[in-house]
Amino acid sequence: MWGGRFAEGPSAIMREINASIPFDKALWRQDIAASKAHVAMLGAQGIVSPEDAAAISAGLDRVAAEYEAKGVPENWDLEDIHMTTESRLAELIGPAAGRLHTARSRNDQVATDFKLWVREACVAADAALGALQVALVTRADEHAESIMPGFTHLQTAQPVTLGHHLMAYHEMFGRDRSRFADAHTRMAQCPLGSAALAGTGFPIDREMTAKALGFATPTRNSLDAVSDRDFALDYLMAATQCALHLSRLAEELIVWASQPFGFVVLPDALSTGSSIMPQKKNPDAAELVRGHCGRVVGALTSLVVTMKGLPLAYSKDMQDDKPPVFEAAGLLSLCIAAMTGMVEGATFRTERMRQAAELGYATATDLADWLVRQADVPFREAHHITGAAVKLAESRGVALDQLTLAELQAIDPRIDERVFTALSVDASVASRASYGGTAPEQVRLRVAEAKQALGMEE
Repeated sequence: MWGGRFAEGPSAIMREINASIPFDKALWRQDIAASKAHVAMLGAQGIVSPEDAAAISAGLDRVAAEYEAKGVPENWDLEDIHMTTESRLAELIGPAAGRLHTARSRNDQVATDFKLWVREACVAADAALGALQVALVTRADEHAESIMPGFTHLQTAQPVTLGHHLMAYHEMFGRDRSRFADAHTRMAQCPLGSAALAGTGFPIDREMTAKALGFATPTRNSLDAVSDRDFALDYLMAATQCALHLSRLAEELIVWASQPFGFVVLPDALSTGSSIMPQKKNPDAAELVRGHCGRVVGALTSLVVTMKGLPLAYSKDMQDDKPPVFEAAGLLSLCIAAMTGMVEGATFRTERMRQAAELGYATATDLADWLVRQADVPFREAHHITGAAVKLAESRGVALDQLTLAELQAIDPRIDERVFTALSVDASVASRASYGGTAPEQVRLRVAEAKQALGMEE
């Protein structure tokens, strides 16, 4: 390829460190598509004869069929997917294949191929997250009234509904979808035609190739176009935030599935056993989601560090842009699929959840609020009175609503029998009816909105 400039071939070490075909062969579909768009434009512009353009396009179809049937061969002497395809094309159609690379460089070629791949990855992530949202909304609808303890600091705070809890993750993954959509929008400019870094002297039609490949416009600056990897970083940043949300949900399922909690039984198909302890049912899929998400974060870090010191335009360091993106995309797809399966197949032990809410003094805030509203007690004083009531209930091993009126009045005589309407977990969640609150009526409203947005059948 570039032997005319060099008296000697590359050493074995150079050959190995330079070859990217083991990983960039994943771009073969994008490379074929971009090459076909490029040669069609060359033919339309009269840069390549109609006969050669037709032969090249037909030859590329034959190469694609071979790749589809047999995979992409790995010849390290050919370095990458671009030269692998061009070499095979030459074997199939002869010297006309050499005209394909007119008015382009591997620099704009790889930027185009990679951007096409990442655009598709954004679309795939959005679709997978949509399926996860459907699973969450479906289960939230089932459990709009199921009471569980809400936590802060992993300590029982206030009672909430399971439906409300699940819908919180629906919101998180909705933001993730918006980030992938935003990233996809910023990938709307096509680098093809920027050549090595300065553009080309051939009368090419960049609008034509951009449109053929599904881009809105060509890139406006050739230096930026061949050295830009913001699109890959955008994808990895969106993937990282999505991974953080997946990991949080995985952590909750792991904790909930433990015997001390006992809130959920995860599906057998996404759990494993122990080689020595026959009683064990381990939440390994959730744990692997939690672990894999750390690798997604690592992929982002890898590319950030690679790009941080590169001057314009292309540098060979940028060959290392693809492995972290490919790894992150594969891991993210697997994690979303696993989490969707866990949400769909989980058995929620709602009686156990309710019991934990009742015994965790989750309605303490409701007692304080009642004192403020009904007895005109300043909140700080009400907070102190409620703390004394919780201490008494804890010493007796009962819920707050199981204390007698006499016991409560011994703490503060301003408490009367009306207080019991506020102390049950049912009354507590029902009272949280502000927009976005945990009250069942609010959960059902949010579920209905989500179903409409997701196109779910009622």
